[in-house]
Amino acid sequence: MPKYALLEEHLRSSGRAIVPMTFREIENVIGSTLPPKSAKQRAWWSNNPSNNVMTKAWLAAGYESARVDMHNRKLVFRKASPEADLQPTQGTADNRGGSFSRIFGALKGTVTIAPGTDLTAPIGEEWDAER
Repeated sequence: MPKYALLEEHLRSSGRAIVPMTFREIENVIGSTLPPKSAKQRAWWSNNPSNNVMTKAWLAAGYESARVDMHNRKLVFRKASPEADLQPTQGTADNRGGSFSRIFGALKGTVTIAPGTDLTAPIGEEWDAER
């Protein structure tokens, strides 16, 4: 049995939309300690399926990680909605959904930047080193 299959089974059998857990509770479920990176790198808890093996377990159970609190070593697994791919990511203008979430990413791939364009170059004003 894969190491994190027990977490997947635990989440599936919970029957709850939100499953708060401490890192220690997760370790108890999987029967071993979490990797050191899990306590040091917030990105370890991202919902990117290519992130790590444990991520695949909670995603396979139909959950996403949320409200990761590295200092207190706890997080929430929340049931992923079928519209999860359309929801804005953390830090966007509207994390509650609504009209923003319906158009989030709708213009992806519609802007083309000409080769050789320096996007960091100042525009609209002259920069004078002597000022």
